[in-house]
Amino acid sequence: MGPGPAQALRYGLPELDALHHRDFEYVVRDLMLRDGCTDARQIGGAGDNGADVLATDPLGRSWVIQVKHRRDGDRGSPVGTPDLQRVNGTARQLYGADIVLVVTNGRFSTRCAPLAAQLHMHLADRRTLATWASDGRPLWELLPKIPPPRKNR
Repeated sequence: MGPGPAQALRYGLPELDALHHRDFEYVVRDLMLRDGCTDARQIGGAGDNGADVLATDPLGRSWVIQVKHRRDGDRGSPVGTPDLQRVNGTARQLYGADIVLVVTNGRFSTRCAPLAAQLHMHLADRRTLATWASDGRPLWELLPKIPPPRKNR
């Protein structure tokens, strides 16, 4: 039996840029499903508390993902530190996240990387997204400093 359609899921940046924000959230969910997060679900919308996608990876780590779509890609306005603070404030308390991630098809302001490091959050910018969406490797292989697998799950 060959790989199912999920394993074959691939997207290019022009495709991702053209999506509506809500559809981009579903794409991120589908990519997490592709990578083996069987419970990945889109929860974004009013009252989402800064979380758009929740997932548990095959190593037992829970992910809370905030999705930021920019119609103009990296030419659009950068994702800023308030976006990081918003999801950080809820991800661990409300959702018990092991990994808090903000993913965008755009770029992050220069202040985001130091803040993300301080908050133990992860950022996936346009380049990381392009690799993740197009080459089939799971996101946790592309991000630095991912926490180790959960013990006793």
